[in-house]
Amino acid sequence: MLKISIITPTFNSVATLLSTMKSLLGQSYQNFDYIIVDGGSTDGTQDLIQTWEPRFANRLRWISEPDKGIYDGMNKGMKLAQGDIVGILNSDDYFTSDDVLARVAEAFEADPTLDVVYGDVHFVKGNSSDIVRYYSSERFTSDSFKNGFMPAHPSVYVRKEVFDRSGGYNLDYKIAADFEWLVRLFCKMKVKARYLNMDFVTMRVGGTSGKNIHSRLVILKEDVRACQENGVSTSVLRVATKYLFKLKELRPAYWKGFWARAFMIR
Repeated sequence: MLKISIITPTFNSVATLLSTMKSLLGQSYQNFDYIIVDGGSTDGTQDLIQTWEPRFANRLRWISEPDKGIYDGMNKGMKLAQGDIVGILNSDDYFTSDDVLARVAEAFEADPTLDVVYGDVHFVKGNSSDIVRYYSSERFTSDSFKNGFMPAHPSVYVRKEVFDRSGGYNLDYKIAADFEWLVRLFCKMKVKARYLNMDFVTMRVGGTSGKNIHSRLVILKEDVRACQENGVSTSVLRVATKYLFKLKELRPAYWKGFWARAFMIR
């Protein structure tokens, strides 16, 4: 029976981390190893972890120390992982259903040569259940990277030994280290992957990679660099076309909020 390691990097996430932990405890597949890597929170996050630690029955390990950002936290967590399969569940996110890990384990057990599985995620605004964006990875191929499109990172599960061989997340990338890592996996390491047609994770709108125009420009530059460093030819203009696809992923709840903000409707 495969063990799955879940890594949660966190920093001052006391408002959302509980739902993350509860969604893991609620999984039907319970052969997991949970690692929380805290960046030195000061908002009560550490107290929350300590309070809930006993409920994980020795399956939770955590550290709290300064780090170099979220990708550094992910790398630290991966080094501590003891599972056969590893994946990321961010501290603002939670599993959409209780059978996510069961489906992941089933896929890997059915094919011992499989390196990676991935699927879909969706976005909500804050604690609302209204979907503002649905990110489907179904159309992804290795050629998609040149257009700036990747499988939804929070849905990606990889064999631990494959992650170790990949070298982990490159901390020279400030925002797009997940994109670069995936380009490396698919285009340089040529991993064998399978798409699972299911919604893995509910993500709260926000995150490191989508807050303002400056960060979007950084993403475009880093995406192009990631492709070029891994043998994929592209350009800033070509990578920028991903935003056209993102528009298609938006749901009515997003536009409702958009017009409310635009006209200051309260």
